[in-house]
Amino acid sequence: MRALAHLLGRMHRREISLQQLYLLSKWLENEPEVPNEPWFKRFPEMTVCGEGQLVKTFLTAAQTPVGKELP
Repeated sequence: MRALAHLLGRMHRREISLQQLYLLSKWLENEPEVPNEPWFKRFPEMTVCGEGQLVKTFLTAAQTPVGKELP
């Protein structure tokens, strides 16, 4: 529950739009392969950061992510 609260808080503070969440959901539907190490996926207005199968946080497009960039 704490992880979900963290993500919801980040979405709110960083003003992630529903359109961006839709793009994320479509990407996740394809069950993308992600490494067990830190990774990130760029979207037009945000970057999703994770590690292994877990999404860890959302960044604005202007913030610098850490990890392996996914296509």
